[in-house]
Amino acid sequence: MSESIPVIRVVDHGTAKLMPDIDRERAWLLTVDGAPQSYVDLDEPTHLEFEYARRLGHVLDVVAEPGAALDVVHLGGGALTLPRYVAVTRPGSRQEVVEADGGLLELVAEHLPLPEGARIALHAGDARTWLEGAAGDSADVIVADVFGGSRVPAHLTSVAYVREAARVLRGSGVYLANLPDAAPFGFLRSQLATLATAFEELALIAEPGVLRGRRFGNAVLVAGHRPVDIAALVRLTAADAFPARVEHGAALREFTGGARAVRDEDAVPSPEPPDGAFGIG
Repeated sequence: MSESIPVIRVVDHGTAKLMPDIDRERAWLLTVDGAPQSYVDLDEPTHLEFEYARRLGHVLDVVAEPGAALDVVHLGGGALTLPRYVAVTRPGSRQEVVEADGGLLELVAEHLPLPEGARIALHAGDARTWLEGAAGDSADVIVADVFGGSRVPAHLTSVAYVREAARVLRGSGVYLANLPDAAPFGFLRSQLATLATAFEELALIAEPGVLRGRRFGNAVLVAGHRPVDIAALVRLTAADAFPARVEHGAALREFTGGARAVRDEDAVPSPEPPDGAFGIG
């Protein structure tokens, strides 16, 4: 992208806008229908502007030895912020990106080029359908950051979906999800119960204000058969510009309470965010 001027295009699921950041020479904010989707700095792919993206990045930093290459599946593409991050921090990683909006993928590929030599394959399609066709034991990490508008689609919240994710992951693999909710956390608790049907180890990362019920916000859920390095994760999230808490073990089981796992026939999208929760002017 040679000129720092906004780019506006109608894509498959709305109107996408790429807006330059006046403070960073080759950095761009992607919005769809006014809702922020991604932020990318082409000169500094390790810069993660959004709080939830940094938390996902922290988990990606601790799931394996620093710099070790991983096979990563990204459900939801946006502007490919995290695939760029992994390509730079874990060179040689093989990455698959599944994005429902093919027009958005084309816009991003055209205007925001990927790092040289990055092994990132782009797929336009439904996340669950793609997972169902993927080989078993083929991924080290699955990152789920899928939104239809501002809500996580219902078919990506059920036991059947989680089982597909567990099948695609290797035994040491880790599933990450970015999920929005607010007190009393009916959606978040049900997702923890659903993940618990397929994974033994769970953790939750969120801003203390969200966990105390003060506002609507994002939580990052971490699921696997083996525990991640919680101590390292606590250090990274506590040192963030916007510190977060890591809940796991007994505290997380208490948080989940008696929530029930979600069946396909009962699945609903994540809650509608309140006006202004994620929008920008």
